[in-house]
Amino acid sequence: MPAPGLFRRLFEALRHGPFTRSSRSDATLPAMTSSSTTTTDRDATRARLDEHLDGLAGQRLLIGLDVDGTLVDHDGAMTPSLHHVLQRAAESHTVVIATGRSLGATLPIVEAAGITRGYAVCSNGAVTVEMDPQADGGYRVIDTQIFQPGHALRTLREVAPDAHYAVEMADGTFRSTAGFQDASFGVEAIESDLDDLMGLEAVRVVVHVPDLSPQEFSEVVAQSGVHGVEYSIGWTAWLDMAAPGISKASALEVLREKLAIDSAHTVAVGDGFNDVEMLTWAGAGVAMGQAPQGVKDVADVVTDSIYEDGTVLVLEKLLA
Repeated sequence: MPAPGLFRRLFEALRHGPFTRSSRSDATLPAMTSSSTTTTDRDATRARLDEHLDGLAGQRLLIGLDVDGTLVDHDGAMTPSLHHVLQRAAESHTVVIATGRSLGATLPIVEAAGITRGYAVCSNGAVTVEMDPQADGGYRVIDTQIFQPGHALRTLREVAPDAHYAVEMADGTFRSTAGFQDASFGVEAIESDLDDLMGLEAVRVVVHVPDLSPQEFSEVVAQSGVHGVEYSIGWTAWLDMAAPGISKASALEVLREKLAIDSAHTVAVGDGFNDVEMLTWAGAGVAMGQAPQGVKDVADVVTDSIYEDGTVLVLEKLLA
């Protein structure tokens, strides 16, 4: 059985600010309930997965797995079934945890999952680590992608003056404007003025406008004309920016080439808009059942939701 309490303690320790992604989770993901999926529905899901994943079992695979909504629910809980099959998958294939969370918020998930070897792509592709029990802390950072966010921040300030900003730096520390803390940072951010943030080198910049819907925020971003950075807008009015061309997919491709794994033998599973590039990059892209329609549309196949252990069905098929 995993230890979701590790992540939950981190979550609660950081969730003291009024402007957090976690504070609005009730509006984005339903509470965990017992599955009402019928056997016929389960069989139908397995049939879809068989059609798209058939032939991959027995191959040397690279499997990219999103975290929130794919491996854990919004309380940070992983089911025993998923914990068991995830460990089996990590023993047989190259499993890569691929998340928008910082390294500090990713490591508790990796620890709870019991994964001691493999890779983790953090901060939407800006930071990549190799898990190694012999390394200090059980991991080593093997890649970081930095950029200068000053121009983008100045531009966004003009069109979204009430936004909150946080900058993640290559050493894993965060600096943020007043009152902006989030569990995804993995550490408590150091409060800083926006003018100071503009001069930093970043691996990721987080922008949050608490009073706007994702649709309204999308319009604001479009109006801002922000360019030179890649961004994804998630379940709430939340913007993650990284260096040009950087995404979960770009980091996974670097690993694929490093490990000499055939591109046809790559699988990705996710549920958010920051997973779109990863799902289209993979030889087989799998969307979770609760994913927005826009995410499902780019996937090759849709599995069951996080609440019905949809990721378990995918991994079981790959281990068959």
